[in-house]
Amino acid sequence: MFRKIDKKSLRFKIWGYFVLFAAVIMVTLWLLQIVFLNSFYTSMKIGQIKKVGNLIAEEYGKSDFQELLFRQAYNNGFVVGVYDQDGKPSMENMIGGMPPPHTDRQSIATLIRKLSQSEDGKTSYIITDQRVNGKILVYGAVLHGEEGRPLYLYVNSQIAPIDSTAAVLQNQLVIVTIISLMLSLVISLMIASRLSRPITKITESAAELAKGNYHVHFDAGDYSEINQLAFTLNYATQELSKTDALQRELIANVSHDLRTPLTMVKMYAELIRDVSGENAEKRGTHAQVIIEEADRLGALTTDMLDLSKIQSGTLQMNRKTFDLGEKVGVILKRFDALSEREGYVFRFESEGDTRVFADESKIEQVIYNLVSNAINYTGEDKAVYIRVKNANGKVRFEVTDTGDGISDDKLGQIWERYYTSKRMKKHMVLGTGLGLSIVKGVLEAHNAAYGVESAVGCGSTFWFELEALPKTA
Repeated sequence: MFRKIDKKSLRFKIWGYFVLFAAVIMVTLWLLQIVFLNSFYTSMKIGQIKKVGNLIAEEYGKSDFQELLFRQAYNNGFVVGVYDQDGKPSMENMIGGMPPPHTDRQSIATLIRKLSQSEDGKTSYIITDQRVNGKILVYGAVLHGEEGRPLYLYVNSQIAPIDSTAAVLQNQLVIVTIISLMLSLVISLMIASRLSRPITKITESAAELAKGNYHVHFDAGDYSEINQLAFTLNYATQELSKTDALQRELIANVSHDLRTPLTMVKMYAELIRDVSGENAEKRGTHAQVIIEEADRLGALTTDMLDLSKIQSGTLQMNRKTFDLGEKVGVILKRFDALSEREGYVFRFESEGDTRVFADESKIEQVIYNLVSNAINYTGEDKAVYIRVKNANGKVRFEVTDTGDGISDDKLGQIWERYYTSKRMKKHMVLGTGLGLSIVKGVLEAHNAAYGVESAVGCGSTFWFELEALPKTA
């Protein structure tokens, strides 16, 4: 059973266009070689005899004129001669001393009459010669002889009948047409199949990708465009696979981070209900745990919303001028409770003019996240060093911890979401695991340079740079 032909398919379109092209070529050949053959032949002969006649007329009077007449007559198969107004051959211009054939007085008289009606002294026409039972093409031009007497150049050529030639061409064209159409059908089908095969495979692979199979591979073909398409789709498949993995990981991590505080809230609420309801001191302690866990849930929700805005490109920038050094000083006051309860030490230095033009609230969030990150991973001395300085037209912020540091192969991964959940946590006093991802998004939205310098066992320094405000006179 034959498969149903899809007339919109690439294979059918290529095959159809190829066959149509072959048919157009064949029709063109038939028109040129059969239908218009006589017209083309006649036009060619007229053009040829005019060219020869004009050349002879221009060369009249030169010493080699008689040789020119003979050469042109012989090479082109023309009858060429020069006559006076009485229709007699000009003796000094006859070829070989003999008058040209097929030139009776009536023919010359007709030529002279037509030349007298010509504006430029030249004429060409076709007559029927009963002696040869065919058509004769005649060209004439007025020449100026000695003492101003007019002479007439006469050139004629027989228009050979080409009916037998056309019949031979017609038989040959029938054979050529059949062979050409058959070859075009076969070759076009082969080419169409070869072109459509890799696209069909890509379509089948795309259908697998749509089902969620990220292990599918798009094979390249023999054409640059298809190879580029396959490369792009393979790259898209890899990115979709990564996105799917990140999505699964995000759901797992968020579920874990939500479950822990929710469990704590439920547990301490039950303790208040069942155990510490009448004990004010225990009730206050348990209520404080609930408040802290609720704050953690709120922070996680806020960070997820911020990260969503960054990734969707909807994060709005509200830039204004502010002093980065002063802003860091204000932010550090939020960590005073940690200094008092946990014994953390914050060393802060600010040098030079540290004014910048940026979104103050977003940069504040960046600084808070970087300081929080340093607190979570600093060493047993619980020391965090913060520095803001103006150098080379940039305001640079640095925060350094004294922790275990980060190996070189991990430096590129620390900006990923929830990377903190994969690292060894020293204290984990603050943070949701999304902080560095938010830092990256905000700084990139500001076109700011940022990075981290770290070595195993030597702690880490996170930094970023903003354009400093130019000094005013």
